[in-house]
Amino acid sequence: MARSQPLTWAFLVLSAAILVVSSLKLVYVPLAVWFELRRGTMLRGARALRAGPQAGRHPPGSDDFSVSVIVPAYNEAVVLRGCIESILRTRHPGLEIVIVDDGSTDGTPEVMNELAGAHEAVRVVSQPNAGKGAALNRGIAQAGGNVLVFVDADGVFSPMTIPWLLTGLRDPHVGAVCGDDRPVNLDRVQTRLLSVISHLGTGLARRALSVLHCLPIVSGNIGAFRADLVRQVGGFRTDTVGEDLELTWRIYEAGYRVCFEPRAIVLAESPSTVRALWRQRVRWSRGLLQTVRHHWRMLGNPAHGVFGIFLGFNAVTMIVVPVLQLLVLLLLAVLVPRGMLAVDGSVVQLAAWLGLVVTVGLTVLGIALNAAWRDLGNLWTVPLWPLYSVFMALTMATALVLEARGGPAAWNKAQRTGVVTEQALRGILRREEA
Repeated sequence: MARSQPLTWAFLVLSAAILVVSSLKLVYVPLAVWFELRRGTMLRGARALRAGPQAGRHPPGSDDFSVSVIVPAYNEAVVLRGCIESILRTRHPGLEIVIVDDGSTDGTPEVMNELAGAHEAVRVVSQPNAGKGAALNRGIAQAGGNVLVFVDADGVFSPMTIPWLLTGLRDPHVGAVCGDDRPVNLDRVQTRLLSVISHLGTGLARRALSVLHCLPIVSGNIGAFRADLVRQVGGFRTDTVGEDLELTWRIYEAGYRVCFEPRAIVLAESPSTVRALWRQRVRWSRGLLQTVRHHWRMLGNPAHGVFGIFLGFNAVTMIVVPVLQLLVLLLLAVLVPRGMLAVDGSVVQLAAWLGLVVTVGLTVLGIALNAAWRDLGNLWTVPLWPLYSVFMALTMATALVLEARGGPAAWNKAQRTGVVTEQALRGILRREEA
């Protein structure tokens, strides 16, 4: 029995550490609510979010910018046309679209050349396969706008996505604006689960971190940057698979901040298979680890203000906690079968119900803040969240191993399906008025 005490204590200490760190994130709730209250948009719903386009007006100040939308494309023939055509419906004068083909082996070049021939606003560039960062930099070199909007080739935009995105740049201290990306392919259990989970990230976390001036990433499929600032900091790195994350940190290093605009909505494909999800999340985890390696001096560094301090906390929650979760599960698997840890069934049941109530409550709040009421119909996926949490912990552990070994890190993007579900489109896009 004495031999089991160190393992038991390790289990209790690690569990307590995870609980404490996770509980600290509850501060996101009042901050996210304050984000909406100070804007006067609290629970006004999707109709209020689309008030600008419904009235035929642009958001104030959005016309002050010339915009270049840069679309890197590698084997995107299935989705590219729909993406570009949705961007072309944008209500913004003088907008240009630069498509960069990164050595595609499918019909992408033919599709983009057809689009360029049919639309004066579309320009195309081709290069040998060099990765997403290099494709984005090629687009930056070709772009003429004073604002660069970086998007993925599977995005579906509303006519007001980009105008809303530009409103954040009215503040001269803001270097970049992140929009709200949501799943477009709600045709499987997995994608419905991801749609609900996304509201915790966009509904709560992005709002809260925007209030704190700590938003750590401008999503690669919906973000607007000041063009001169991007060129000043050197564009995208080509030695990381987390190029959007790494660039965002350099925006903060340059003395600017990043904000979130929830009305700038883009629909994009979520991984529809477990294998595709695994590859995506391992890539994301490796991108974080690579960014931390490049900018480790920023972590917890007050010289970078509250953002530097937050990065220390973020590294703990995103890198350390997943590893601790796996260790706790391993200890549980060792201690319980051998009778080294007494588990009170009533306590487990209470913890499970408490966790369920908190999870559902936070998710409903996130859905409410995003005015995405139709996603309440996907709450039945909540019981799958513990499995998803373990899955995510395993992706981080795998990324740590791959980075330690120096394994190759390629673009490795998901295979596109071209699925666009009506449920995703309803409530986001509206039919153009004649």
